[in-house]
Amino acid sequence: MSPDFIAQWLTPLGLDAKQSGLITQVFLVVLAVVVANFVIGHVLKRLIAGARTTTLVWDDAALEALGRPLHVLVWLVGIAFAADMVGQHTDAPIFEAVDPVRKIGVIALIAWTLTRLIANTEQAIIEHGTRQGKPADISTVSAIGKLLRITVIITTVLIALQSLGFSISGVLAFGGVGGIAVGFAAKDLLANFFGALMIYLDRPFAIGDWIRSPDKDIEGTVEDIGWRLTRIRRFDKRPLYVPNAIFTQISVENPSRMTHRRINETIGIRYDDLDKMQAITDDVRNMLIAHPDIADDQTMIVHFNAFNASSLDFFVYTFTHTTKWVEFHRVKQDVLLQVARIIDEHGAEIAFPTRTLHLPDGLRIDTARDLERAAEPARH
Repeated sequence: MSPDFIAQWLTPLGLDAKQSGLITQVFLVVLAVVVANFVIGHVLKRLIAGARTTTLVWDDAALEALGRPLHVLVWLVGIAFAADMVGQHTDAPIFEAVDPVRKIGVIALIAWTLTRLIANTEQAIIEHGTRQGKPADISTVSAIGKLLRITVIITTVLIALQSLGFSISGVLAFGGVGGIAVGFAAKDLLANFFGALMIYLDRPFAIGDWIRSPDKDIEGTVEDIGWRLTRIRRFDKRPLYVPNAIFTQISVENPSRMTHRRINETIGIRYDDLDKMQAITDDVRNMLIAHPDIADDQTMIVHFNAFNASSLDFFVYTFTHTTKWVEFHRVKQDVLLQVARIIDEHGAEIAFPTRTLHLPDGLRIDTARDLERAAEPARH
């Protein structure tokens, strides 16, 4: 579109573009931009409403990502066109920057649209999986999203430099030489980056998992896995920020992925109840087999274990179906109370620490009265 085209369009209306002046032309361009934005907004609103009725993930994400950048694009093109018209009537050097700004603006808007599309798709995949009862792996989705956004940003910068007249090969060569220096200066940052990459690839844990390390004072629920830090919420609700490079050097336990929880308790009865030990252990074993919350397909051991200092010990080794911490302790309490009931039903008692003092035969213990009587002759 050019000023000659506007003049041809205004002539049938009885207007002369040259006489109407530059302000009229700019006003018409701005008016056209406003009308175009209104039409585009109305059409996008109808399309988004229709897309939300479908089960597809991509249409909602694409349309919502396109909305705001498209409005900005219309304004950018319109203002740049108006600036070109003004530049043709003036010799101000500032208007020479209109074309580069327009190119960079279009490239930036395309990059903005792509990053919005990636973010919307990432969120849509997570929400779709939740609705279908098959939650997506948040860590994997987030990692792919971050990698795609970094790729878009790097590509955008290179294209923008190329459009401004810079040689991309020179930029890449400089980046290769400078990358060595940056690598030495930011080795810890790079170590954390590759640590995050290993977490995403090996997947020892994910967001929401309860993890702990026997090598470090690290225990809690994973809340976020970033490129430099992993945020862990301790059980006292304090946040713990761990550099990702640490996870390449330590062992990490993931109790969230256990299949069962273990009950491993040692119980002692009195030495006087030795003849009842076999019946007690048999009944405890039968109780565990019949217990609905105990996994009878896992290892189950109930046996006399040791002659202790003041008790005869047998141990209970079994697994629960549940892995939830609170529910596990409810089941464990029920099991221990039933063990105590079985011991009581057999007329036995749970032992507690005692000492037995054996005195030799013929030993006489004088009482206080005897000592007073023995002291009376000495007083007289």
